[in-house]
Amino acid sequence: MNAYDDSSQRFLFDEADARGDCVRIRRSLSDMLANQVYSPSLRSLLGEFAAAAVLISNNLKYQGRITLQARSNQAISLVMVECSSERHIRGIAQGDLASEAATPLILLAGGQLVLTVERDAGQRYQGIIALEHASLAEALEQYFSQSEQLGTRFWLTSDGEQGAGLMLQQLPEQISKADLRAEQWNRLCILTETLRPHELLGLPPEELLFKLYQEETVTVYPPTPILFKCRCSRERSADAIALLTESERAEIIAEQGDITMTCELCGKVYRFGPEVLAPHNRRSTLH
Repeated sequence: MNAYDDSSQRFLFDEADARGDCVRIRRSLSDMLANQVYSPSLRSLLGEFAAAAVLISNNLKYQGRITLQARSNQAISLVMVECSSERHIRGIAQGDLASEAATPLILLAGGQLVLTVERDAGQRYQGIIALEHASLAEALEQYFSQSEQLGTRFWLTSDGEQGAGLMLQQLPEQISKADLRAEQWNRLCILTETLRPHELLGLPPEELLFKLYQEETVTVYPPTPILFKCRCSRERSADAIALLTESERAEIIAEQGDITMTCELCGKVYRFGPEVLAPHNRRSTLH
């Protein structure tokens, strides 16, 4: 395992109105995938979703989280990855988890890609786009072209064991005239198009950036860690149980001895006994 695994590293072009992020996930991806047996294609798809979710979450200027999910009527009905502003990721896929495809995104053909941004304070924003592209990177680029006025490009890859991504984004006009600004952006995109998947997965971030942009002046910021961390809790599980009627809870406890709640995203098990029948445990709201 390398020191730059499970990290996100920002960089800024000193003489162009553009910035970027480079993401690599290994242990956090392994932890995220450990609760289910996924096919190689689905592991790769989840790896790309996870890398993309981290790249997008780096744009959050407040405490909160983004959820990147796709739904379809194909063998895979759902792929979802969530990333918080602290770069804590968790995710899951549902459907035929043994499904394979030469191009993993085909497993979601005809579906929709949904990006949800939530502030801890409660505000929520959601955008939707049809999945009509050959890759997740292309789908995200179309999404951002419709929702942002700043150019945004993605390069994503995953081999199922690790995931990686690079994002370039224009900054609001600062140092360049309009024609020079467009020329700079096109040049940076052309340079980044030379990137190969094995380089994105294998090269240390600073070596990767030097290879791509050795003629540019680039400021590289210190890496920040990425972790797998689930938001499930005993309290959330108790809230879900509270949605059952008292008779339903009593029946389950009589038959099984307790009520068991298992988190689909991390596999953690919460067990509840007769205490959920006590009057003070009756809840009227879901938190």
